Amino acid sequence: MPKLTINGIEVEVAQGTSVLQACEQLEIEVPHFCYHDRLSVPASCRMCLVEIEKMPKPVASCAQPCADGMVVHTDSAVVKKARKGVMELLLINHPLDCPICDQGGECDLQDQAVAYGCGCGRHHENKRIVGEKELGPLIKTAMTRCIQCTRCVRFVDEICGTPELGGLYRGEKMEIGTYVARALSSEMSGNLIDICPVGALTNKPAAFTARSWELQKTETIDVFDAIGCNIRVDMRGNDVVRVLPRLNEDINEEWINDKSRFAIDGLKRQRLDRPYVRRDGKLVPASWNEAFAVIAEKLRGIAPNRIAALAGDLVDCEAMFALKSLVAALGSPNLDCRQDGANYDVSTRAASIMNSGIAGIEESDAIVLIGTNPRHEGTLVNARIRKRWLRGGCRVGVIGATVDLGYPYQSIGTTPQGIADLMFGKHAFAAILKNAKKPMFILGAGALAREDGAALHRVVRELAEHFNAVREDWNGFNVFQHAASRIGGLDLDFLPQIGGQGTRAILGGAMEAVWLLGADEIDVTKLGNAFVVYQGHHGDVGAHRADVILPGAAYTEKTGIYVNTEGRPQVALQATFPPGEAREDWKIIRAFSEVYGEALPYDTLDTLRTKMFESAPVLANIGHCEKSGWSAFGFTGEVSAQPFAPVIENFYMTDPISRASATMAKCSDEILPLWEAAE
Repeated sequence: MPKLTINGIEVEVAQGTSVLQACEQLEIEVPHFCYHDRLSVPASCRMCLVEIEKMPKPVASCAQPCADGMVVHTDSAVVKKARKGVMELLLINHPLDCPICDQGGECDLQDQAVAYGCGCGRHHENKRIVGEKELGPLIKTAMTRCIQCTRCVRFVDEICGTPELGGLYRGEKMEIGTYVARALSSEMSGNLIDICPVGALTNKPAAFTARSWELQKTETIDVFDAIGCNIRVDMRGNDVVRVLPRLNEDINEEWINDKSRFAIDGLKRQRLDRPYVRRDGKLVPASWNEAFAVIAEKLRGIAPNRIAALAGDLVDCEAMFALKSLVAALGSPNLDCRQDGANYDVSTRAASIMNSGIAGIEESDAIVLIGTNPRHEGTLVNARIRKRWLRGGCRVGVIGATVDLGYPYQSIGTTPQGIADLMFGKHAFAAILKNAKKPMFILGAGALAREDGAALHRVVRELAEHFNAVREDWNGFNVFQHAASRIGGLDLDFLPQIGGQGTRAILGGAMEAVWLLGADEIDVTKLGNAFVVYQGHHGDVGAHRADVILPGAAYTEKTGIYVNTEGRPQVALQATFPPGEAREDWKIIRAFSEVYGEALPYDTLDTLRTKMFESAPVLANIGHCEKSGWSAFGFTGEVSAQPFAPVIENFYMTDPISRASATMAKCSDEILPLWEAAE
């Protein structure tokens, strides 16, 4: 390990560490534009120049590896003069857009021009003008501001796997743009806004909405998939202006997908802001007391075993715990948190989570995807797989539909026969798994939601054990959930109780009353003539079928616990308030229980959580994945020869919020056809 001296401080670093990285370890600031720690190093902006003794001129610290005995100066007169010269060159053609630029207040160029620039320029030539590029409905361009740092080019190529940006022309006429004029097809393109160090790429839906210093910031959790990405919600007044990623190396690193970032305009459209009761075939506004009275009167006349409850994909743990308690008080055993009808063995937690964890993907050297399209079901998991593939030494196999994942893979078939071929060594990928040190199997909802999902669950468990993927130091058996509420519901046992019915039976039309807690991804026509209570935040499928509507709060409007696909509980914090008379879901259920005469034993969130943690202690371990013991699980049954089908047809519209989003509608029109053409 080389030892070097930086500004008189001796430091020892790992082999291959750059001078810039060594400076960061010592918390010595070195300005830069093109360098990003998750991208390759182009050393093109030259802003990170430092002086190294015995070298004839300043060098770019981002591309200079540390050497033993090296003496580095980051604040010498030579360095300061060099940085002023570089900044002067960068500003030759940069327009004076700061008063109208959305990047103002968060602009690296703006900050570094003040800190390291000379305060004046010697160039009087006319500034060049670059035409705007059409990159789709999400990214607004002002390419005259571009300083050709190429971060965007490297991001779409290396992280996204969609090399659609590049440098056109040469010298002073160089421009960054698409080779063919069309929208960017990556589902992570919004991250370009974050990594752009100037105002060349900005948020198109939020253009000219607010300045950064006007926004109130809340750190919370994303719920559009089961990854549990750490995000920051920025508010102006009571409106969500934008969503940004937060750093979490174990989950999403520093990225989020475009639906998480841009579907927020759906929070303001088609909202339920008051209770409704159906009278004479029409939903009419009602007070809370009237709505509760109608529900109570109806439920009292129905046998408990004919009452059921279903929880949707965006529901927090507190709401599910409250509803489970209410249903138990009503005497009903019929409840389920699996809208897709999956009915596999969940007797042990290891049977339903990603046991290796999301970060564990980077340790694997052979990955098999079964019945899942991670690009649509969990974009950041797909990004991790691509990151691992890029590093080399990892092969990916797919049993399922042929799709574009952004990295090469070996197809092992489109039906469950591929599993048998691996088990009995009839496919070439079996040899790869046999020689792998840490093989990984990722089983998706495309397999578990089938009629034979329970049998497939057992077969894949046996496959993982066959290839030694489950042992003391490694567990490569992973169930990949796509709903934010799913693992929390399983931890709370929001499942059919003794003698109870699950989703498929509840949708069979045998129930006389069904409480839908944000459940919109179901075929409501199968509810028959049941009395339906819909508790949710949007006028979506469930609300259209409802006899009584109870307006709830969206994920930005309440504090709640969500458990991600790897079994990690996280707390989502309230950023704004629900509209109108809408309330937090657990409060609605608690209020109704009192009207019904079965008051639940908690009045505050803290009291509810105390009861909930007693019922499911794993939920109290906030931010940590609790390892589950391994045991033989799974149900026996016949496995169908039917091909695996995708569970998500339109990535941009998977829930009530994104379906209400005008931005997601534009993405469906412009970007989705590009995916279909590629596949």
